[in-house]
Amino acid sequence: MNEAPRTVVVRVPATSANLGPGFDTLGLALSVYDEIEVTALPERGVEVIVHGEGAGDVPTDATNLVITTIAYAFDAVGVPLPGLRLVARNAIPHGRGMGSSGAAVVSGLVAAKGLLAGRVEITDDDLLRMATELEGHPDNVAPALFGGLTIAWLAPEGPQHKKLLVHRGVSPLVFVPGFTMSTKLARSLQPLHVPREDAVFNVSRSALLIAALTQSPELMLAATEDKLHQDYRAEAMPETLRLVRALRDAGFAAVVSGAGPSILVLADGPGRRLEAADLVAATSDTPWEALMLAVDFKGATVKEQPEGST
Repeated sequence: MNEAPRTVVVRVPATSANLGPGFDTLGLALSVYDEIEVTALPERGVEVIVHGEGAGDVPTDATNLVITTIAYAFDAVGVPLPGLRLVARNAIPHGRGMGSSGAAVVSGLVAAKGLLAGRVEITDDDLLRMATELEGHPDNVAPALFGGLTIAWLAPEGPQHKKLLVHRGVSPLVFVPGFTMSTKLARSLQPLHVPREDAVFNVSRSALLIAALTQSPELMLAATEDKLHQDYRAEAMPETLRLVRALRDAGFAAVVSGAGPSILVLADGPGRRLEAADLVAATSDTPWEALMLAVDFKGATVKEQPEGST
C-alpha cells in the first residue's frame, strides 16, 4: 500500500453454538467482546500485541490467527498484504466453548474489509463464506458476524444464515470453568451414525427451540433437550455434564456451550439466573465464573480510527 497508514477498530461478540439440539446449526451472540485495532503500514512486517485472554499464549507473529485471516482475505481479493500492526484486547475466554477462535477469524475478516474499504467491496456473503472456509462450520461465525440468534446452513451456493430476534424475556447466563476443552477432541467423541429416533428427537427440539427463543421462553427447558452430541462428550468433561443435569433437574434450560466445557443457561428472567448461580455454587466442588450476559444484536462492528487518535 502506498497510502497513509489506515487504522480500523473491530469489535466481535462471543458466541454459544448448538444451544442443545441445534448441532452445527444454531448459534447465539453474547455480550462479551474481543476488540482489535489493526493498522496497515507501508513497510512490510507484522507486529502483534495481545492484552487480556490469550496474552502470553497466542502467537505474536505472522502465525497469529487474526493476522493469517487478514492475509487470507487480502489474497482472496487479489490485493498485496501490507505491513500490519495488531493490538488485541481479548475478553472472550479461550478453549471454553464461547467461540474464541471464530471471533478471531471474524475479527480478521472484518478488519480486512475495513482496511480495503474504498478499494474492494467485501459483502456479508463474502464474509460468511470466507469465515466458514477458515472455521469449518458456520454456526459460530454467523452470530459473531451478524449478532442475535442465527440459523446457519450449507447450500450449493455456499453457507447461508437467517438472523432472528430473541424474545426479551430470555436472559443468558454462562458458567465458565477454570479448565479448557479441545473442540477437536470433543468432536472425536461423537459417533458417525446415530439412531433414527435420536435424529427425529433433535429435529423436533430444534424446531421447538426457535419458537421458545423468539416467542415462548416458557418452552426452553423442553426445547433444549439433546441426544446427538452432549452425552457422547460426557467422558471428556464429566463435571460439565454433571452440572448440566443438576441444573436441568432444577428446571433450568442448561446446555453445553459449543464444544464445552462452559455451560449456557437460557433463563427466563434475571431472578432465575441468580437462582442458577446459587445452585452451581452450592453443588460444585470446583469454581465456575458466572457471567450474567445479554444477547448481542449487532454482531461484528468496524470503524476507521482517525489518524492521530488513540
